[in-house]
Amino acid sequence: MTLPNAYTWSPVGQTVTIPFEANCGRRLNLIGGYFSAGPLAGHFEYELYLGLPKSRAKKSKGQILALPEGVSAEEVGPINAERLIGFIWRLAGRPKVYASDWQRVRPLYIWLDNYSVHIGQAVKQTLPAFEAADVHLRYLPAYSPELSQIEPIWNDVKFHEMTKRSFTDILQLRAEARAALDRKASKLMAAHRKITESLRAAA
Repeated sequence: MTLPNAYTWSPVGQTVTIPFEANCGRRLNLIGGYFSAGPLAGHFEYELYLGLPKSRAKKSKGQILALPEGVSAEEVGPINAERLIGFIWRLAGRPKVYASDWQRVRPLYIWLDNYSVHIGQAVKQTLPAFEAADVHLRYLPAYSPELSQIEPIWNDVKFHEMTKRSFTDILQLRAEARAALDRKASKLMAAHRKITESLRAAA
């Protein structure tokens, strides 16, 4: 589970050795949302799921070989449509117990890329419910990551916040990723507050 190395350095004449741990089916699956405007501007939310090795046997192909101690099945797996839809409702602020006509106080616009889960049938079927709650999904043009405001966040977390590049334990990787994401969330909020204060002072 070695992350890409952006760059490194060493004294002249000394060889740098970087440990490497192959993924072997182990990875982190991450979904996140950044509020760029509105009352929650500056807030960054995320969810992490473990990707674990699966059996290759014909009778049990696709089943997870073993769960790490203390990890539940709800913490494992890909970002599928069900998890995406649940995360969107979380961003929208819908409570766990809600009325059938629940609606946001103000509209929420969520921009997504064209990843297959984002444009899948399950999401399309949920669009009327989102619209009724004043939650609106919008899609970026294909192959335009530079238009996404969350891409720089992912890059900064991956290449700068996570200084350790190689892990032998998936739970350690998850802990490091959570810490890096939480640091980034704090920095984003602090940067937004600084900008807001500067604008108020200039007004």
